[in-house]
Amino acid sequence: MTTLQISNLGQIRQAQLTFGDLTMLVGPQATGKSITLQLLKLLVDAGYVQHELRRHGMDWERELPKFFDLYFGEGMKSIWHENSAVTWNGNAIDMIGLFDRMKKRGDEKLFFIPAQRVLALRDGWPRPFTDYAPGDPFAVRDFSEKLRVLVEREFTTDSLFPQPKRLKSSFRELLQRDVFASFQLKVDRYRSQKRLVLGAEAGAESLPYMVWSAGQREFVPLLLGFYWLMPPTKVAKRGKIEWVVIEELEMGLHSRAISVVMLMVFELLRRGYKVCISTHSPQVLECAWALNYLRRYRARPEALLEVFKVPRSGGLYEVAEAVLTKDIRAFHFDSDSQQTRDISSLDPETAEPGVDGWGGLSEFSSRVNEAVGRVAANSPQ
Repeated sequence: MTTLQISNLGQIRQAQLTFGDLTMLVGPQATGKSITLQLLKLLVDAGYVQHELRRHGMDWERELPKFFDLYFGEGMKSIWHENSAVTWNGNAIDMIGLFDRMKKRGDEKLFFIPAQRVLALRDGWPRPFTDYAPGDPFAVRDFSEKLRVLVEREFTTDSLFPQPKRLKSSFRELLQRDVFASFQLKVDRYRSQKRLVLGAEAGAESLPYMVWSAGQREFVPLLLGFYWLMPPTKVAKRGKIEWVVIEELEMGLHSRAISVVMLMVFELLRRGYKVCISTHSPQVLECAWALNYLRRYRARPEALLEVFKVPRSGGLYEVAEAVLTKDIRAFHFDSDSQQTRDISSLDPETAEPGVDGWGGLSEFSSRVNEAVGRVAANSPQ
C-alpha cells in the first residue's frame, strides 16, 4: 500500500493517508486537500517537475521557499516550517535531497487535473505553460500545456465531441444528453485564430466560449483531460502514467452530469489508473458508499448500473464489473483538529465522528431531516 504522512504543512497539523485504487479527500475549504494532492504529484514526479520548471526558464536556486512559491503558487512559501515533515511509504523525505536524487527528467507518472481548470482556456483555446504568471501553480500551468498539445497535435479534424475514436459510445451518448445537449464541440477559426466553440446543426450559429454555460466551461477542460488519459488505441493508459488526480470534479455540473463523470472515473480505474479525488459533493461520496456495500454483499455488476440508471451495453458492464473489485478509501480533513480521519467505511449509522456525516457533506441534510421530523411528530394534524 502507498502511504503518506504530513506534519505541520500549511493548514495541516497531522495527516495520515493510505491510498486505495480510488481515494477521496473531503473537508471544508482551506483544510489542506489541494496541498496534499500537489505534494503527492511532487513526490511521484519530482524529476519531471524540476525538468519542466527549468525547461521554461525557472530557477529556484536550491532555496525551498522559492521552490514552494514556484510550485504551489505565489505566497505558498510560508507553508513549510522548521518542524514540517513528510513521510512517503515509510521514508522521511528531505525536500532538497528529493531534487538532488532526481536530476534527470524521468517519466511522468501522475496526471493532475486542477480545480482551476477553467483557467486553462483563454478565449476558448488552451493556454501554453508560459502564458501564465510566474506565481501561478505548476499544476494549472502543466495541465493547460498538455491540453494545448493534445488539441494541436492529436486531432486531425475540427470535431472534438462527439469523436468516434474517443470514449466509449455509451459515454458519448450520456455526455450528449446530460452536458452538451444538441451541441457539438468544434474547432473554429476566427480572424485566423483557432478557438473551441459549441455548434449545433450545420449552418447554425456557433457559440463562443464566453457564452457557454458555467457547467460547459468547467467540463470541457475536464473532458480533454479524459481524452488525454484514454488514448484512441488498444493501449489502456497514456505513457507511464499510473496516477490520476482530479480536484472537485463536480464543479458547475448538474447531478446527472456528475453521475456520468463518476462513470468515466470508473473507466479510469478499469484501465488500471490509481485515482485520487477531492470533492465537496455528497453525491460523489454516495457513489463510494454504494460501491463499498455492493462489493461487501458481492453484488452483480447490474446492481451498480441500476444505481446510475444506465444500460449494460457500450462497455458499461465491463466497467461496473472491474470497479467492484477496487479498493475505495476516503479521508476527512478536519478544520478544527487540523488532522485527517479515515472515513473509508462511510457508514452513515456509525457514531464515529466524521464518518457519520461523511466529513460534513451530509450534515445539513441530516439536520433538515431531524428538524422536519420533530415538527411533523409534534404537529396536531
